[in-house]
Amino acid sequence: MSVSTSGLSSQMVYVIDDDSSMRLALEDLFASVGLPVLSFASVASFLAAERPDVPACLALDVRMPGQSGLDFQQAMSSLGIEMPVVLMTGHGDIPMAVQAMKNGAIEFLSKPFRDQDLLDAIQRGIALDQQRREQAAEHEGLRQCWLSLSEGEQAVARLVVQGLLNKQVADQLGVSEITVKVRRAQVMRKMQVRSFAQLVRVLVQVIEQ
Repeated sequence: MSVSTSGLSSQMVYVIDDDSSMRLALEDLFASVGLPVLSFASVASFLAAERPDVPACLALDVRMPGQSGLDFQQAMSSLGIEMPVVLMTGHGDIPMAVQAMKNGAIEFLSKPFRDQDLLDAIQRGIALDQQRREQAAEHEGLRQCWLSLSEGEQAVARLVVQGLLNKQVADQLGVSEITVKVRRAQVMRKMQVRSFAQLVRVLVQVIEQ
């Protein structure tokens, strides 16, 4: 593994390529624009390394001894590795590129490629990973709010999100309309929303997930 970083980083580029000269060239390229990079000669060494929990993008060579870049890209999700991938190859063809994009690659670059094309793809990947992380954090926050509701409050919330009026909710749950109003107010407070429309929007994201 090779490392090129400057202080504590809030983002990271990973490179997996068995060609040492290519790894060095990419390290220099990313360092030239202030991007921290961790480079590896194989998928195995990448998997064995500790990786900082920051927005990242992976520049991955397609053809390597052992597990190929395409195979690893396809396996990443099952391994719990979620980051955008830019695939690089010196022997690319159209079917390979199509398969890579179907697997979720954000770019497929044939060597030699323009430095700027790779940099643009990597920056796009980091931005996408940042967005994914923010969405995941927001969803987890909503889930924790949902779990803070009592069983009765959750029951009211499930019916409210279906568009039922307080009286209809009360009839279905066998409670008073006043109780429904109290529970509904508690749901609004605990879910940290100010309007019914906002409540419906956040409940749809967390109920039964």
